[in-house]
Amino acid sequence: MTTEDTFSHEQLSAAEISSLWTVYQANTVDMCGISFFLVHVKDPEIQQIIEKTLDITTDVKEQMEQIFRYEDYPVPQAFSEKDVNYNAPKLFSDELYLEYILNMSDLNLIAYSSALTMAARPDIIEFYSKNLEITKKLHNEIIELVKQKGIYVWVPTIPKANKIKFVEKESFLTGWFGDRRPLLGVEIANLAYASKRNAIGQALITGFSQVAESKEVRKYLEKGRDISGKHKDVFNEILNQDYLSGGLLKTSEVTNSTEAPFSDKLMMNLVTTLIASGIAQYGTAISASPRHDLGVQYTRLMAEIAKYANEGANILIENGWMEQPPIAADRKNLAQR
Repeated sequence: MTTEDTFSHEQLSAAEISSLWTVYQANTVDMCGISFFLVHVKDPEIQQIIEKTLDITTDVKEQMEQIFRYEDYPVPQAFSEKDVNYNAPKLFSDELYLEYILNMSDLNLIAYSSALTMAARPDIIEFYSKNLEITKKLHNEIIELVKQKGIYVWVPTIPKANKIKFVEKESFLTGWFGDRRPLLGVEIANLAYASKRNAIGQALITGFSQVAESKEVRKYLEKGRDISGKHKDVFNEILNQDYLSGGLLKTSEVTNSTEAPFSDKLMMNLVTTLIASGIAQYGTAISASPRHDLGVQYTRLMAEIAKYANEGANILIENGWMEQPPIAADRKNLAQR
């Protein structure tokens, strides 16, 4: 925890307040999820890492609330125990709990790193630097446990180079017909990561579609379940063409429960967060994939999930579930007044 004299007197920039607000929203979603996991987890080693994750997440939340209060900025409503039904039956396996917190730490590392690059205030830089280091250590512990449990999805290996080579043919870029080169290591990494992310997303959304109370939300989640499954298959097929393996099916880790452990509001917001991170990951993959056919595939799939995200945003707005992020002053409206 910080003390008031550690805060800077500089005004928070748009980047700094926006990143804090976004991290706070994601943080409270995670707290709801892992708090529910602790009610049902059976594996003592997984339970221990979930408890540690909850302690860290709770501490980060309290640090952000201190910053908001110091800045006289309203603490976001976000999510709380009101969005959790602790009496609901278990919805996911212990293994999927572990996969979820690994994915959560992935996203936190990305979020903290990105926010750190845009921060200028010393206390905000310190906040992200400190929590980035804590999250990195937690991430390593989770990965070791996932490996120990035998459920880590390894990125395929490639042969070691025996000499330096330079690209000689234009077909290095095309990838459409005839002399198509094998996948680069970086392309394999992004395809495998996208496949794994979609496999986990498909499992989570499958569970959510079983328990959502609103018919509209159920229908939306069923669509998302099918989209994530299709995307996973697309990435696996590209890998298979080079005799490489992709992510594994995760829907078997979902129980047959139909009683909701989380509010529709929370589940919808979590899905939209996953979509946003998916769009960002596809964009990163495009920039690192010289083969034009891969860029076209990512662009096509990105457009599909962007459209799906827009449908989800409309549902959130219609139900009053979308909390407004920090926003610039409406100068035109102010002038008219």
